[in-house]
Amino acid sequence: MGEAQPVAAIDREIYLRWEAEQAEKHEYLAGEVFAMVGVRREHAIVTLALGSGLREHLKGTPCQTFVADMKLLVEAADACFYPDVMVTCDERDRRAELVIEHPVLVVEVLSASTAAFDRGAKFAAYRKLPGLQEYLLVDIDQRRLELYRRSADHWQLFDTDANGTLSLDSVAMSLGTAAAFEDLQPPAAQAARPG
Repeated sequence: MGEAQPVAAIDREIYLRWEAEQAEKHEYLAGEVFAMVGVRREHAIVTLALGSGLREHLKGTPCQTFVADMKLLVEAADACFYPDVMVTCDERDRRAELVIEHPVLVVEVLSASTAAFDRGAKFAAYRKLPGLQEYLLVDIDQRRLELYRRSADHWQLFDTDANGTLSLDSVAMSLGTAAAFEDLQPPAAQAARPG
C-alpha cells in the first residue's frame, strides 16, 4: 500500500487565474483549494429568496446584492469564498470585476456538509474583513436564522424574536423566518413517540 503524498499549496494569485478558467467553482483557503458541490433544491430556493429580498430592499441605494456566483476575497485570511449571499455598499466593489472585498453582510445557507466549516474556519476568516458588520447563518432544517453582529471588540449572536424576525442593521432591514423559508414545504412532523 502506498503512502499518501502531500499536496503542494497553491498561491492565491495562481488560484484566481486558474479559477477564472474553470467550469466548476472552487473556494480557496491558505493554499488549499476546495471543489464546491451542487446544492439541494431547498438551499437554492432559500438563497434566491434572501438575495431577491435584499436586492428589492436596497434598490436606489449604493448597495449591491450578490448571490452565489461572485467571489469574496478575504486578504487577511488568504481566502477566497463564494458566499451564498452578500451585500456590499462600497464604491471600490462597484468597480470590481471578479472579486468583492468590502461586504457589510454575508449570508451562508447551511447544509450538512458545510455547517461546521461555515461556523468555524469560514467565520474565522470573515471576521478578518474590517467592514463586515453582520454574518447570517440560515439553518433550513431547523428553520432558524442565526445572526452574528460585530460590536466594538466582539461578535454578538442574535436569534429570531418571538415573531420570528431579525433586524439586519447593516442594511436597515427586518428579516423574518416566514420570508426566508416561504417557498419551502413545512418541516416534516416528527413521529409521535410512545409515552
